[in-house]
Amino acid sequence: MYGQVRGMKTDRLIRLIRIITLVQSKPGIMAKELAERCETTERTIYRDMEILSFANIPITNLGHGKGYQFVGNFALYPMDLTEEELMAFAVLPSLLEQVDLVPPDLYSAYEKVMAAARKEKLLRQELLDSVTNVIQMGTPAYKDVKTNFLSTIIQAILSQQTIEARYHTQSRNVTTVRAIDPYYLIPREHRFYLIGYCHQKKAIRTFRLSRFLEVNILDQTFEKDDFNLKAYLKDTWSIERGEKRIAFKVKFSPRVARYVKEEEMFVKPKLTDLEDGSLLFEVTLNHDREFLQWLMGYGAEAEILEPQSYRRKMKELLQRWLGVYDRDKV
Repeated sequence: MYGQVRGMKTDRLIRLIRIITLVQSKPGIMAKELAERCETTERTIYRDMEILSFANIPITNLGHGKGYQFVGNFALYPMDLTEEELMAFAVLPSLLEQVDLVPPDLYSAYEKVMAAARKEKLLRQELLDSVTNVIQMGTPAYKDVKTNFLSTIIQAILSQQTIEARYHTQSRNVTTVRAIDPYYLIPREHRFYLIGYCHQKKAIRTFRLSRFLEVNILDQTFEKDDFNLKAYLKDTWSIERGEKRIAFKVKFSPRVARYVKEEEMFVKPKLTDLEDGSLLFEVTLNHDREFLQWLMGYGAEAEILEPQSYRRKMKELLQRWLGVYDRDKV
């Protein structure tokens, strides 16, 4: 008698796993086909679906005539379980015990699956650490100790988990503790910047990675909703955003024209080759500072044509700069 009961329990467990596999391989599969593939009745399939739902396996019925599919990105194999999915699987034996469905062999199978999931998680972390170790970051001159939160922040971005961070704002010379939903990691000018939702400011903010003093991943998860990175950085030369719309026209000499063309940019300028070999560079930006710094790198090979106000501004800047070198040595 025990052997028969044990066989019935084992058959149901195997059928539950088979249902998950079938729904994964064929989203929208109907109860009738599930019953045929599992060699049982539709009524039994409905009972099995109730058990799976009770175990937090995210299978949903799409409606009359549309069958079953997974909610989100749940998958049986490869494991790739999220923390929530791993927790759901972890409570499966206790749930099955309540309905008297636990065969003796379940625990060894359960332990193997959990071990495989944890192994995958460990391998992902090792891969992440290896990648971040390849990326060598500098250290600000004022810091005595080098800190690198790149791996932690990438992990939080991938798992969509909120971080708690101690962050130094250089412009105000203050340090604050704040919760941040990390959206994107952006490389700019030999630095990394984090773009995310700041709970303290209740708005999207940009954070320089080297200014993080401490970072911890919280259990709280988040959704990016309708945030669009491309729209957020529209008309931004590098990372500093503004509210202006400045239409620049710059003429580059023939000596540097070809080098300007191969510059990797985050905006799309209009480039026009002129008859004398020089290059007309046209771009509309929402902020000026980073662009002007870039222009100064080309020195006398770059000439601002428009706007006239920026032509005068550059002239005044160069005069002040020249004045520094005109002073008598102390």
